[in-house]
Amino acid sequence: MKNYYDILEVPKDASAAVIRKAYLRKSLKYHPDKNPNNLEESKAKFIEIGEANETLSDPTKRRIYD
Repeated sequence: MKNYYDILEVPKDASAAVIRKAYLRKSLKYHPDKNPNNLEESKAKFIEIGEANETLSDPTKRRIYD
């Protein structure tokens, strides 16, 4: 399993605002609509970014993950 902090490129003590900003930046970069020539890899990366954000932005899920 990949490290969600590494996926979003944030430190382990990142605030919710930093996590959200990183999520938005990465999701725009890897959105499948922005990468039609590399669709499969973009979809996989986009899903991974979403999972990382979902876990790290929820205090309960983040506490369990940590």
